[in-house]
Amino acid sequence: MREKTLFSRIIEGEIPADILYEDEYCIAIRDINPQAPFHALVVPRKVIPRLVDGSEEDAMLLGRLLLAAAAVARSHGHGEAFRVAVNNGAGAGQTVFHLHVHVLAGRALGWPPG
Repeated sequence: MREKTLFSRIIEGEIPADILYEDEYCIAIRDINPQAPFHALVVPRKVIPRLVDGSEEDAMLLGRLLLAAAAVARSHGHGEAFRVAVNNGAGAGQTVFHLHVHVLAGRALGWPPG
């Protein structure tokens, strides 16, 4: 059996977090190391280590993550300007291997990103 991820432990209530949104598919929490004035993480309840590990059966869930990201941004006053980012693998900056979507807003976000 695989060890629980940090996000699994938050979802199960073992670790406290600032929960911004939740539904039957996912949970959104405030990032503890924000990279913008508003920085949330949308995490599926199902553990998928990286985006590349998702399958066709996860297609609906992956879409739900994007809809939740938009809902979180909108509910915090950033519905017109926000960025969604997914880091896939350590080389891309992923540090917790439980898929999650970053929602960043509240400042100008340059392009191209880092």
